[in-house]
Amino acid sequence: MRVLIAFDKFKDSMNADEACRLTAGAIRNRHPDWSIDSAPLTDGGDGFGRILTHSAQGELRKVTASGPFLESRQGEYGLIEIDNLPAEARTLLPGLPDSGRLALIEMASVNGLALVPGEKRNPWKTITVGTGELIRAAAESGAVGILLGVGGSATNDLGFGALSGLGLKFLQADGRPVTSPTPGNWKRIDRIEGALASDLPLIWIACDVDNPLLGERGASAVFGPQKGLTAADLPNMEAGMKRMADLLCDHLGCRRSLQAQPGAGAAGGISFGLMAATGARLVSGADLMTAWLRLKDRIEKADMVITGEGRFDHSSLEGKGPGEVVAQALARGKRTLVFAGSIEDGLRSEAGLHAISPVDLPLNVALKEAAGNLVSTVNRVV
Repeated sequence: MRVLIAFDKFKDSMNADEACRLTAGAIRNRHPDWSIDSAPLTDGGDGFGRILTHSAQGELRKVTASGPFLESRQGEYGLIEIDNLPAEARTLLPGLPDSGRLALIEMASVNGLALVPGEKRNPWKTITVGTGELIRAAAESGAVGILLGVGGSATNDLGFGALSGLGLKFLQADGRPVTSPTPGNWKRIDRIEGALASDLPLIWIACDVDNPLLGERGASAVFGPQKGLTAADLPNMEAGMKRMADLLCDHLGCRRSLQAQPGAGAAGGISFGLMAATGARLVSGADLMTAWLRLKDRIEKADMVITGEGRFDHSSLEGKGPGEVVAQALARGKRTLVFAGSIEDGLRSEAGLHAISPVDLPLNVALKEAAGNLVSTVNRVV
């Protein structure tokens, strides 16, 4: 029996590598003669840099960078040789040179929501300076392109923190600089000046959300609450984001219609900021991951496919990594199993859906016991 194990992370509990490793161990204990292929998944958030770098036989470089509140963090970026990329993955990165090194940056490693305890989450004060520092370090390494994963961010600053470290200046009416352009300081900003460094390589943003920057489906309304934004503060945040986005467009000469582009609202608007300032391009994270990890070929060779994540619901089946694995596996007639912390009530799939946590288990307990529950459920089912 040939088994492909391809988990995404169990948020706040297990990363994708751990979920794959635990499941593989449980199966080997029961079926030591089975062949196991492990393919941890990533949605552009936690694990993005490491998973894709290791898959392409690249190297990881450590960098000290600023965290969500400008505290010192140990970040990293990956470097891979473009020659090591599958041909299909290259076609998904328009403009990618034929050779040289591509840098991989995971925004969540320095500016991720997981780095901020629940009681301290406050998008008025968090900022993306660290992401800009990783971009600068990758550019100085000689990379000919940068692939940025923006999932799991703690920020809602339009990427102004990152842009401030890449050359833009945010000024008050009297010309004094606003050195920390967090949303809480937006009222002090009268204008934007400066230009980005000329040596920045092409940037692609791995993104699987289609939210515009503003409005009821925008960055603040949809993603703000999980970052600590209250309903009462939403109108002020929305108005400030609109004014700042207009200032950025006016300074850079870009079209204001860019604010309505699908995906502009990803990661607190950093997608919009980087598209406006650097010409960054959005790419489908799920499609890129499928090609990068050669998932279609690996699924084809498997007799059984196992996937899952923290919660499996309708959104999982609409382009997210585990849902893509399910779709590809079922299309090839493979026995397909999904293990998740919870399964949406009424969700229908030809795959076997298995919730690992008892329905009456409190969430905080389920998160702590997820590893053991995953192993016991795999043992029972497989």
